[in-house]
Amino acid sequence: MVSKEVVQRLHSLREDIEHHDHRYYVLDEPEISDAEYDRLFDELLRIESNHPELVTQDSPTQRVGGKPSERFQSVEHARPMLSLEKSTSISELQSWLQRNQDFLDTKIQEFVCEPKIDGVAVSLVYNDGRLVRGATRGDGSVGEDITANVRTIKSVPLRLRGEKIPSLVEIRGEVYIPLDEFNNYNAKAIERGDKPMLNPRNGAAGSLRQIDPNVSASRPLTMFCYSLGDASEEFIPQSHAAAIESIRSWGCRTNPLVQVVKGLDACKGYIDEIYEKRVDLPYEIDGVVIKVNDLSFQRNLGNMSRRPRWAIAFKYPPEEATTSLNGIDFQVGRTGVLTPVARLEPVQVSGVTVSNATLHNIDEIERLGLKIGSKIVIRRAGDIIPQVVRVLERGAEEVQPPSTCPACNTPVVRLEDEVALRCPNGLSCPAQLKESIQHFASRTALDITGLGDKLVAQLVDAGKVKNPADLFRLTVEELSEFERLGEKSATNIVESIQNSKKTTFAKFIHSLGIRGVGETTAQTLATRFQTLPVLIEATVETLTDLEDVGPILASNIRAFFDDDGNRSVATDLTEQGVQWTVEEVLEVRPCEGETWVLTGTLESMPRQDAKAKLLRLGAKVAGSVSRKTSRVVAGAEAGSKLAKAIELEVPVLNEEEFLAFVNEHLSEGSD
Repeated sequence: MVSKEVVQRLHSLREDIEHHDHRYYVLDEPEISDAEYDRLFDELLRIESNHPELVTQDSPTQRVGGKPSERFQSVEHARPMLSLEKSTSISELQSWLQRNQDFLDTKIQEFVCEPKIDGVAVSLVYNDGRLVRGATRGDGSVGEDITANVRTIKSVPLRLRGEKIPSLVEIRGEVYIPLDEFNNYNAKAIERGDKPMLNPRNGAAGSLRQIDPNVSASRPLTMFCYSLGDASEEFIPQSHAAAIESIRSWGCRTNPLVQVVKGLDACKGYIDEIYEKRVDLPYEIDGVVIKVNDLSFQRNLGNMSRRPRWAIAFKYPPEEATTSLNGIDFQVGRTGVLTPVARLEPVQVSGVTVSNATLHNIDEIERLGLKIGSKIVIRRAGDIIPQVVRVLERGAEEVQPPSTCPACNTPVVRLEDEVALRCPNGLSCPAQLKESIQHFASRTALDITGLGDKLVAQLVDAGKVKNPADLFRLTVEELSEFERLGEKSATNIVESIQNSKKTTFAKFIHSLGIRGVGETTAQTLATRFQTLPVLIEATVETLTDLEDVGPILASNIRAFFDDDGNRSVATDLTEQGVQWTVEEVLEVRPCEGETWVLTGTLESMPRQDAKAKLLRLGAKVAGSVSRKTSRVVAGAEAGSKLAKAIELEVPVLNEEEFLAFVNEHLSEGSD
């Protein structure tokens, strides 16, 4: 006998899920996070599994996706586009495998594993090698005809190439937006005053369902193809992997991280490997898909009502969650910018308890419509600090921007050309001083080990360090006085500080914390000016003549050295013994205009040293591989960036080849 409460909960869940399906799939205006939706759906599945007599044909569990939009012509799929069974543990994978082996009465040896791209499932139909239809999954049986929009995606071939192309073939895959492209698009949208995309997945869905194909063409969409949906009889591959290889040979884009593995242990190894790599992947994933490789096994296993038996998704902990905004604090950064930080009701995201999220600036608060007490969705990707994605329900209390610096009470300013509020107190502001000291000691600057955040805060609060040059006056006795810092630790820190005196001019410039001067610009300045006195006297006109130094950055550099305090600290550092070898100016910079990428571990030198050499040779060093990348240097344990380079046919140098290249163009004395 089913209780009245269970029946009521079942009806409530169905109504809620149908409401959210309509908001997400039809209106493109989701109200809850993906993780919260999954919790509702999983609860409904559990109730129906325990009480199969309550399952009805109109239950959300009996269809795959959302209702097709009336704005597009409906398309019936030759074979249903089903969603996947989900698992979150190895024991659930083991149960899935055992059920399949019992069903077939044989052992399953091989599986195809691939990252589960967080995008939109799309079907491509080719007739005699020509693209004749693109469609969304829709409800699994009937989707939306989006052919005109799919044709604007450059990674989708309009005509298949190669040999043995079936007269009719349906290729399925995932349309998504790469993370870099997503961030660039949103930054430009905000500058224009347009509405930014909520997240890459929602942005891809909305972009594919535009009435005007020109709008779709303006969005940074791309696609990975991952399976055959249907094919004419002359094409009969024996395995899923063979089908993927055929799809690739016909000119379709496939994921280079797809692997054929043997056994459940190998599947677990792949899951763990992709989990470690996912923070570096150029696209968002929410797990791994595991498929039985043998296509005859797939056919015999068949499908259940809404999912295939032969495939399963292993889901990583969700990266989105719903919580409440309890308040907003303002933190002061190294350059004086006040950054609002959301104080949240603690919530689990990606297996981590999150209580803070970044809000970037005041305009972001206004754009989101944030008020204290709001119900919000936060997002956490990898180890990056979470950010507020959208507001679900607005609170009642307005957010009041501070009129004075929270660290030193100096009245804040907002320059005409800036969005940010700023404390103008410089190193006299304890918060800015602490951030400046941490930057000065960082690996890309003077590289002083042992100076953690807590110790820096103690040194500043005690008045021992009032500018970076004061670090070189610290003694073992002074440091030993601080809590939990014995004589040995104090000695190691002092030695590290003294050893940092021998550096490069580029690192010295970077360590000063000049607004807008990163590693690349610091190397440009070091190559051009060689010594501190010459740099201090550089005019705005001379600075703007340099590559990548525009009028604003030139003014920032000039303003920094026009400040008596900054100039005094820079000079004091050299008087304390900070020094560098004046490098020979290269008459020819062989990497001028090229973009290089470093990946993996180099045994002969730290990656920062390799980067410095490339910068000196004129190269730009990027963090991700694209079609604009000139070369990739691959050290030990190179991962997704190497795979991307191979896919795009970007030249790859191993460490030995890289050393030979730089040694050919840099003399020993200038290294």
